[in-house]
Amino acid sequence: MSRGNMFSSQLLKFGTLYSVAFVIRLCLVGFGIYQDKTMVVKYTDIDYHVFIDASRLVTQGESPYNRSTYRYTPLLAWMLSPSIYLTSHFGKLLFVICDVLSGVLLYHILTLRGLSSDAACRFSALWLLNPLPIGVSTRGNAEALLAVLVLSTLLCLQLKRHFTAACLYGLSVHMKIYTVIYALPIALFISNHKESKKNYRGVFRVIQNLFSKDLALFAVVAGAVFLGLTLTFYCMYGWDFLQETYFYHLTRRDIRHNFSPYFYMFYLTVESEWSFALGLVTFLPQVILLLFTSLAFYADLPLCCFLNTALFVSFNKVCTSQYFLWYLCLLPLVLPHLRLTVKQGIGLLLLWFTGQGLWLAPAYYLEFEGRNTFVFIWFAGLLFLIINTVIMVQIINNYVPKRAVQQKKKMK
Repeated sequence: MSRGNMFSSQLLKFGTLYSVAFVIRLCLVGFGIYQDKTMVVKYTDIDYHVFIDASRLVTQGESPYNRSTYRYTPLLAWMLSPSIYLTSHFGKLLFVICDVLSGVLLYHILTLRGLSSDAACRFSALWLLNPLPIGVSTRGNAEALLAVLVLSTLLCLQLKRHFTAACLYGLSVHMKIYTVIYALPIALFISNHKESKKNYRGVFRVIQNLFSKDLALFAVVAGAVFLGLTLTFYCMYGWDFLQETYFYHLTRRDIRHNFSPYFYMFYLTVESEWSFALGLVTFLPQVILLLFTSLAFYADLPLCCFLNTALFVSFNKVCTSQYFLWYLCLLPLVLPHLRLTVKQGIGLLLLWFTGQGLWLAPAYYLEFEGRNTFVFIWFAGLLFLIINTVIMVQIINNYVPKRAVQQKKKMK
């Protein structure tokens, strides 16, 4: 087969995959409209109604925070304003487009990391055809916006377009504060990129290289984007903006049942004078683990960002299933470099789902049967944390760095 025919064939596979992924999502959006109108159990996520209500308020010149439980940047409410003027389903269509665009970004990053077009399609399909992101975006959750921003930042960093990457990263931190966990790995990657190729891995050498022109440019631009948006919305909406968008998430102590190993502690100490202090102390394990993983794996930025996100979510004060998307969108960038067999990979996947199933069973009895299963939920949350830790250790132990793969290819 000629190169021209091979290129056309690859483009056909590429286009077919993303077309199928987009059509599946559109069909589910349509089914969701039908289910919402005809069934008792609604398809649309409650958060989507919160988004739409906030958008309606900003189009009327009011604060989006007049809508209770709206704890996002006003930028999201403004972005969804066409839902008020055109169709109430505009937001879902935007999230679906971002969801599919995340798969396109994964494809391009994978090809930049040395994969063939066919292999890149297969691994990006793990996101595009994954029921979890499909369900989340079509139900009206905005996580796909963050996936696009994070993956776009990684792509621009791979292409050494630091200015664009800085703009995207500043915007991502503004959209959701958790992405600040990528600051140290990105800083180490930019300032030590040349050194990492020479295998200078000393901690002091790494820290010394933080003072570089490229990093200074990135920090100034990202900081300007973040501070500019923050100042703008503070002038428009005052303290409510800072409290609901940022401080609420830092001080949040959710006593409702969730996957977090801390939830039962917060439930028992909700009226204690130590409750606030305990909420701050729970950040300590995250900070320590994020520091170590950043210093150890910054040279392979996608791997480092995946581990940082998985650690952050697993050890967070609040952990729900939609948070899993924060690291699942990065998983296709890691999988091609794992030495795990198919059997081992399926085993870890089943273990992960088993952990969720063991948590969902007592959660169901608490939520729908009214039984006191708090202790069982807590034990299931601890088990799920252990399972996530085991999976992360397996990924680290079986990961083949990009440079090692390239050296093997040269030897062949």
